[in-house]
Amino acid sequence: MLLFSIVGQQAFAQKKDKEKKIKSVTEAEADYKPIDPLAPARASFFTSIVPGLGQIQNKSYWKVPLVYAGMGIPAYFWADNQRQYTRYRSEYKKRLQGIHDKEDPTFGGLDNERLLEAQKFYRRNRDLSVVITVGFYVLSIIDANVDAHLTQFNVNEKLTIRPVFDVNNNYLQQNQMQLQYAVNIQYKF
Repeated sequence: MLLFSIVGQQAFAQKKDKEKKIKSVTEAEADYKPIDPLAPARASFFTSIVPGLGQIQNKSYWKVPLVYAGMGIPAYFWADNQRQYTRYRSEYKKRLQGIHDKEDPTFGGLDNERLLEAQKFYRRNRDLSVVITVGFYVLSIIDANVDAHLTQFNVNEKLTIRPVFDVNNNYLQQNQMQLQYAVNIQYKF
């Protein structure tokens, strides 16, 4: 009875392996898409026109909020720094005309040097915000291009690199104090 149950399980396992091979071949044929050489250029173009559109074309929907956050947050800080720069600039211009309100809660206790330093600070941060916004814009274009290239990359079971870790038992029996490990990398084309 035990013999029949072992043989029956082995035969059943072999049958499943054959079914898996047949199924994997049909799935591979179904997943095959012809290479579109213009897809990366198209994705880059779409993203350069409307940020995030190339990511949508590549079906990387989760990247769209990152693109808009990466461009929107520095744009917000640009607007805030521009507003602060304008406030300190207009106060400095008033002081050059001789108008100085010492009761003003924001500017009353500041001298002209502090107003100039504040202008430099907010101008520098405003310019940095522009650079960061443009950087995220360019990064989104590059990301759409690279993602379009990689979606066409052939990844299947034939193109694999698998590390295999092994302990050498013969060496272990001879030398009880030391373990010998081997790393074997197998690749198929």
